[in-house]
Amino acid sequence: MIINQRTLKTSFLLTGKGLHSGLSVKIKFNPAPENHGYKIRRIDLPNKPIIDAVAENVVSTERRTVLGSSIMQIGTVEHALAALYGCEIDNCLIDVDAPEFPIMDGSSISFVQKILETGTVTQNAKRIYLSFPRKKIKVRDEISGASLSLTPNESFSIKSSISFDSVLLKQQGAYLSDLSLFVRDFAPARTFVFVREIESLIDKNLIKGGDLDNAIIIYDQVIQQDKLDNLSDMLHVKKRNANHLGYMMNKPLNISNEPARHKLLDIIGDIALVGYFIKGKIEANHPGHAINNLFAKEIRKNIILEKRSNTLNMSGFYWNEP
Repeated sequence: MIINQRTLKTSFLLTGKGLHSGLSVKIKFNPAPENHGYKIRRIDLPNKPIIDAVAENVVSTERRTVLGSSIMQIGTVEHALAALYGCEIDNCLIDVDAPEFPIMDGSSISFVQKILETGTVTQNAKRIYLSFPRKKIKVRDEISGASLSLTPNESFSIKSSISFDSVLLKQQGAYLSDLSLFVRDFAPARTFVFVREIESLIDKNLIKGGDLDNAIIIYDQVIQQDKLDNLSDMLHVKKRNANHLGYMMNKPLNISNEPARHKLLDIIGDIALVGYFIKGKIEANHPGHAINNLFAKEIRKNIILEKRSNTLNMSGFYWNEP
């Protein structure tokens, strides 16, 4: 079956808070022509510069994915891109009036709901599916042990596992057997952070907009009562006994493995920067934005290598149609 490219039926607007900047952000998702891909326009800057949402344009992966050029940067793009990719939108121009996307509730669901409400239109051009039927692509960080791999397969799936030195979040896994399940099973999964990490993030001038409305906060190691009280004040939550470990949240977990599902959501947002829909089995161990971006870059590098190879022997690489 041949599948054509899709874009939004019309534009839609969302407003929210930047997780790291704390700024009020307006973001507008617009229809785009065939073979446009995902592009982001900073409408608050002179001449309204546009950047392609591709892996080579990533300039930072600390706690988020940041795209940048000599004249602009735009951060925290992964949740919105996961929504576009998970809803199988091929082409979209995103307007934003701040240096980062709004965090919303820390998941992709706000973006997904607006996409579904707005609807999509089918375009004339065929969708390009990327696959490497004769090779396995793998990246690994020898220090952290993080790794991602792509093996040949006729369909798309992701299997991911995470583990932490934590009494509350030791090891979790998540599995996406088909992209069509993203909206129901993964889009609502919220980002998370450990209380023990928050102080260093504040020192790095990050999470100015963080609170219990946009993240799962995990208190898994006892800290001094006065420090916990200060963090509670900053997060606008009720103070608690520092000896009582647990989750600090306004809403319960959506599902027991919500952190693992969110990490898988992040993988989708980061591989959206490959620029094409993928066929193959992805396996991830200890994923994060840094290793995810290396993986996306490696896939794009193999596109170039295989294209060059094909000019000589016409083997090893295909733009597959379903």
